[in-house]
Amino acid sequence: MTVTPEQSAGELLEVVPMLMKEIRSQMRSQGAPDLTVPQFRTLAFVNRNQGSPLCKVADHMGLTPPSASTLVDGLIKRGMMTREDQPDNRRRVRLVVTSRGRAILEASRRGTMAYLAEKLSSVSADNRELIVKAMQALRSVFTNSTPKGA
Repeated sequence: MTVTPEQSAGELLEVVPMLMKEIRSQMRSQGAPDLTVPQFRTLAFVNRNQGSPLCKVADHMGLTPPSASTLVDGLIKRGMMTREDQPDNRRRVRLVVTSRGRAILEASRRGTMAYLAEKLSSVSADNRELIVKAMQALRSVFTNSTPKGA
C-alpha cells in the first residue's frame, strides 16, 4: 500500500492534537495541578530555552508582551522562574527556570512517561516498534525545518 504525503498529513492533523491533549492533561496533573495550562506551557518553554527574553515567550504563547509579562510574574512569585538582567542591555531580561520549577517539570515528565508507557503496554511489540520508527522519522523531518519561503 502506497501512502501519499496528503494521507500522512491528514493522519498527523487528526492524531497529534488528541495525543497532545492527553499529554498536556497528564503533565499538568502529575506536576503542579494548580498551574494553568498557559503557566505550564510557559514554564516548559523557558526550561527548553533557558535565558529566553520575554518577547520569545510572548511569541511562543501567542500573547502580547504585557500579557506574557503578567504570566511570567505569576511564575516568578511562585518561585518557579527568575528574571535576570542582561549585562549588555539592562532593558532586556533573560528568563530562567528555578530548581523548584525544574523539579515540577521533572515530576510531571516522569509521571507522564509512566502513564504513556502503561497506555502503550497493550500495544503489540511490533506496533510499538512502528511507533518509535514513525517518531524518529517525524523528528528528522521537523528538526531544524525551515518553512517554505522563509
